[in-house]
Amino acid sequence: MRIFGLFLLFTVMAAAPARAASPAELISDFRSQHGERRVVTDEALTRVAREQANAMAAKDVLDHDVLGPFNRRAARVGAAHAAENIAYGYDNFTKTLNQWINSSGHRQNLLMKDATRVGIASARSASGRTYWAMAIAGGYDAPRRAGAKTPHSGKTKDSPSSKCRLKVLNLCF
Repeated sequence: MRIFGLFLLFTVMAAAPARAASPAELISDFRSQHGERRVVTDEALTRVAREQANAMAAKDVLDHDVLGPFNRRAARVGAAHAAENIAYGYDNFTKTLNQWINSSGHRQNLLMKDATRVGIASARSASGRTYWAMAIAGGYDAPRRAGAKTPHSGKTKDSPSSKCRLKVLNLCF
């Protein structure tokens, strides 16, 4: 009877489908292949991504600023630097990630130096289009001092051209 039980357990385990990798694991695998550290899913970044995806789906528009500038939305997560990728039209995360990998600006965000956390979300519009948003961030342990340079802007808080608080895809926010 014990042999039958072990055989049954082995058969069930062998027939069980493999667990699909999470978006954070897929991003981490890509980052690892390029010498960057792994990232983990972060609740605050996931909330930022979910709000962005939901807003784009509600308005059925692909727009980084649908809820306002990303730097303002990302400020509440407490990271020294952050970036956002958005997309629409892909029915799963793997396809979305592949599109981002093959786009130089999105790829740069995926490979952000010192990133440690990520949030990913999707939402479907009334027209059936799926919108994706990813927020990735790092520098949580970095001291945040007034006048300190941020990795994406290269400008100090006190500089005359301080309008650029965050630079994403060569866009100044």
